[in-house]
Amino acid sequence: MLKNQTSMQKMIKKYFFFLFLGAILFSQCIPVQEEILTEVNFDLSKPEFQRVYDLQDRQEVDSLVAFFDHRDPSYRYAAAMAFASIKDSSIVNSLAKLLQDDIEEVRTAAAYAMGQIGSLKGEKWLLKAFQKYDSLGIHNQFNSSILEAIGKCGTLESLHSMSTTKEYIKTDTLLLKGMITGMYQFGLRKITHRKATDRVVNYLIEKNYPSDVRMMAANYLYRFRVPIDTFIPSLLEQLYVEKDTRVKLPLVLALGRTQSPQALETLLELLERERDYRVTCNIINALGNFEYRQVVAAIIPFLKNKNIHIATTAANYFVKHGNINAAPEYRRIARQNDSLDWHVSSALYQAANKHLSLYSQGTRLAIQYELKDQFKNATNVYQKAAALKGLGEYGRNYKDIYELGFNSDKPVIRTATIEALANIAQNPNFDATFGFQKTQVKKELSVYFQEALARGDAAMKAVAAGVIRIPALDFQSVYDTLDFLEVAKIGLEIPKETETLYEIQKTIDFFNGKTTTDLIKPTFNHAIDWRIFNTIDEDSKVEIKTAKGSIILKLFPEAAPGSVTNFVALAKSGFYDGKTFHRVIANFVAQGGCPRGDGYGSLDYTIRSELAPLNYAEEGYVGMASAGNHTEGTQWFITFAPTPHLDGRYTIFAKVVDGMNVVHQLSVGEKIQQVQIVE
Repeated sequence: MLKNQTSMQKMIKKYFFFLFLGAILFSQCIPVQEEILTEVNFDLSKPEFQRVYDLQDRQEVDSLVAFFDHRDPSYRYAAAMAFASIKDSSIVNSLAKLLQDDIEEVRTAAAYAMGQIGSLKGEKWLLKAFQKYDSLGIHNQFNSSILEAIGKCGTLESLHSMSTTKEYIKTDTLLLKGMITGMYQFGLRKITHRKATDRVVNYLIEKNYPSDVRMMAANYLYRFRVPIDTFIPSLLEQLYVEKDTRVKLPLVLALGRTQSPQALETLLELLERERDYRVTCNIINALGNFEYRQVVAAIIPFLKNKNIHIATTAANYFVKHGNINAAPEYRRIARQNDSLDWHVSSALYQAANKHLSLYSQGTRLAIQYELKDQFKNATNVYQKAAALKGLGEYGRNYKDIYELGFNSDKPVIRTATIEALANIAQNPNFDATFGFQKTQVKKELSVYFQEALARGDAAMKAVAAGVIRIPALDFQSVYDTLDFLEVAKIGLEIPKETETLYEIQKTIDFFNGKTTTDLIKPTFNHAIDWRIFNTIDEDSKVEIKTAKGSIILKLFPEAAPGSVTNFVALAKSGFYDGKTFHRVIANFVAQGGCPRGDGYGSLDYTIRSELAPLNYAEEGYVGMASAGNHTEGTQWFITFAPTPHLDGRYTIFAKVVDGMNVVHQLSVGEKIQQVQIVE
């Protein structure tokens, strides 16, 4: 009985074993369909996505390309976007397959990256990927990205096709924006076409086109020297009724360049009634295209304007376009009006020194004395720098300028000194100023520049290297040897002084008869601190405190994680406290964050460019300053107005959400009292 039970148990075990084995084999024979992922959700708060971004930061190209085949579109999207910042032309053919991806966001990212890379090889892939028969507008975003990208890498033939293709209706906002942006990008590459200009003008003067499209159209007409004479009446009519300041700002500059009597009449009339200070500044700049006698009476009153940007723009008009007979008057206004801001009076002194007749020796001596007095008595280093700039308009001051500032302990003053000496070397009146002494003076200046390269700081070396390679100055014939240029490279702190390295290398190449086409970019040297990044969210704000009030920024951590993390780390360490806005250009940017205060400062590392598809389409965007791709560090800027020529070239990492009125009051030398993170 026991034996039979044992046999039965063995049979049962065999039965279940074969049943289990069969189930396994059966399950392996039936294919299991993998889940198809259809959404892009690249979440940088997750470590796995942070690791992908680290590959971008380290520019590990092969590892990123491997993600082009990843089943999750989030990874394909991230890998494509990485190359919009890396700009590596070797992966164009590999990237092309993502233009056919099943997921629209991935295709759009690939198109944007293809444009950013800028290789002519990308044009054929973009044209092939364009959705021609998208009558329902399902792929408008993708097609818009392709149009923009073609502008960054396409040929004149593509611009002609773009300019003559069937017009999109005015409600096709995305396609129209892609079209005008593509044309603008062609223009930045010095590729224009009459048909493109015709279409751009149409966007501007016809009613009901989207505001962003009209803003880009106006910037196109201003920035590129395209013929618009036949459109002057229509454009002037549009300027009269234009409500959008973003359109008026570039339009007045474009019309000024026509130098037409009708444009002059309109600009002078608008100057009297304009209420936006930025437009007033641009009208003054536009008037620089006309004869001095026709506009001077209208500009002089603005020297006393309470708005610092208007007043300095008016003063700088006289620096650029001043009259030899009026030079003593510039000096008189500067010295007899105590109510003028020093920025204004300094510019007027510069204008007087620049335009004064070489034979007016009495007034000339007085101007030099007063400028030196300003330098000695000024408590503000930027005012001292302005005095040196003014002295630099008269060549015979070169020895005094050297003595006043070459060995200063203030970087701003040292930089202003070498810039003033460089200005003297380039002055068109150099030969007339020095006469038979010109050869000797040129040798003395060459010694100053060589000294700057030998023992000067990074800024002095950069400026000196830049001026001695100017072909017309022929400094190459002055130096017995050029070994000092190679020596100047040795003492540089890289990557901190990369900008200076670039300038010196360009000069070495020039003296050796070479054209510098590509400079080695900084290698990876500063990892993103994800612990800091993880403390930042989309609601995080930054407060920049100044004597004129606070400026509040909203950060963009997902678009520029490295830049945001770097900025937050520096802010929390107190790095920015006490720094200045060292560069302020009306209607362009206010720039700060330089540890030297002259624009040449950085710390001992660089971070990567992060060129997400964001645009400087309006005032208040905050970008990272750089000397080229991947050279960013501590300096940043805030825009006063749209600056579309910066798109895709300078990292956007924040935007002003409150306190733009404070930004509009900033001037050179304004101190940053504190930068703090508002949790």
